[in-house]
Amino acid sequence: MNKEMKAQVIENLTAELAQYPNFYLTDIEGLNAEKTSALRRECFGEGIKLEVVKNTLLGHVFKASGNPELESLVEILKGNTAIMFCETANAPAKLIQKWQKAKEEKPALKGAYVQECAFIGADKLAELVAVKSKNELIADVIALLQSPIKQVVSALQSAPQTVAGVVKTLEEK
Repeated sequence: MNKEMKAQVIENLTAELAQYPNFYLTDIEGLNAEKTSALRRECFGEGIKLEVVKNTLLGHVFKASGNPELESLVEILKGNTAIMFCETANAPAKLIQKWQKAKEEKPALKGAYVQECAFIGADKLAELVAVKSKNELIADVIALLQSPIKQVVSALQSAPQTVAGVVKTLEEK
């Protein structure tokens, strides 16, 4: 690969890192063609972009970013590396966990960059599966805010339809 091609690959990787807020570094070495194809299909179905990358070129991108979290991922760039780009923070983690539950050794998690934090090591998979997306967090906050209001409305509806009943219900709450 000549310098121009390497520069183009680095430029493409930099653009993809800017486009996707989350990515996972995985090892898919040893998967045969059939399993690799099945993994790619599942990734596509989940909205995950799977790409095999050269460690040295990805390392250059991480170092050039100026982001200490990304720079910390350079140490895990050994062996074969595939990168999973995604919009949903926990989608690749769930996919990797699903494959591992099916008694597949690969893909194996090396590390991840999720919600501006670096996670290093396969032992972080459970934490990454539990990460909630922005929409899930918003739904949780709305549910928490609605809970007290629902209780008051319910109490008011169950009380007698008199002013005295409403006042009594409010005093009890």
